Amino acid sequence: MNYPLLSKPVRLCFRPWLARAYTSRKESAREYLEKAAAPFEVFDRNAKRMQRNRAASRASDSREVDYLKDEVAARLSDRLLDIKRRYHTVVEIGAGCGHLAKAVDDDMMDRLIMCDMANTALERDSAADYAVAVERRIVDEEAPVFEPESLDAVVSSLSMHWVNDLPGMLIQIRKALVPDGVFIGAMFGGDSLFELRTSLQLADIERDGGIAARVSPLTDTRDVGSLLNRAGLTLSTIDVDSILVNYPSMLHLVSDINAMGEGNAVVQRLPFIKRDTLLAASAIYK
Repeated sequence: MNYPLLSKPVRLCFRPWLARAYTSRKESAREYLEKAAAPFEVFDRNAKRMQRNRAASRASDSREVDYLKDEVAARLSDRLLDIKRRYHTVVEIGAGCGHLAKAVDDDMMDRLIMCDMANTALERDSAADYAVAVERRIVDEEAPVFEPESLDAVVSSLSMHWVNDLPGMLIQIRKALVPDGVFIGAMFGGDSLFELRTSLQLADIERDGGIAARVSPLTDTRDVGSLLNRAGLTLSTIDVDSILVNYPSMLHLVSDINAMGEGNAVVQRLPFIKRDTLLAASAIYK
């Protein structure tokens, strides 16, 4: 069989889109390596900031659900009193609306620096009078920046459970503390919201055949000691307190969680929950 010969030379060329695709692949690889070196992101920090600001903007509703954070702040204040020392400057990471400021007085410290990334929450009770001098700063809990060895004590009340790089945060706190400085933190952990988590999981399995990320993952109590040691915080003591709060239904619990600014902020969260799944979870919760 004879094949005709081409009478014209054949030009081989690369289309521009091929060159762009090749460059894009190189950039994607570089971005992938940068992301691999960064801490794994479990929580959407921007979403959490908006949730806190939105909750604090409804001031009357927000104050009605202060009961839990006020209780934890009071217990944290008692831990400070256990250390027979008067502090010059104490920094609170994730101060929120000033729950710890209501529980301390000038016999314990000279000044309390309240730090939070949500400016609306930080300024919600700016007109309130406290028994201690208060300074407010907008600071992201994941990257607290202070002068080395400049702080007597650092405290954090119900904020660390939303931090992606918890070891990095603790290392920054340790560097900011003076020698023999104090760090006291309180966070949700263990089996917190066990009934809510289980009810939503069972409802998802029943209605959709799988489990969705409805509730934030929480740090196991057994891992906290290793996190503190990794950050260089020695002489650590870990206490587990249980606070039991009864709600008439799951919907009342979810309403309070949202009013506290503690709604789901997991990166892989679904944007909504179907009505029948919600009703099924509420029935299981009862």
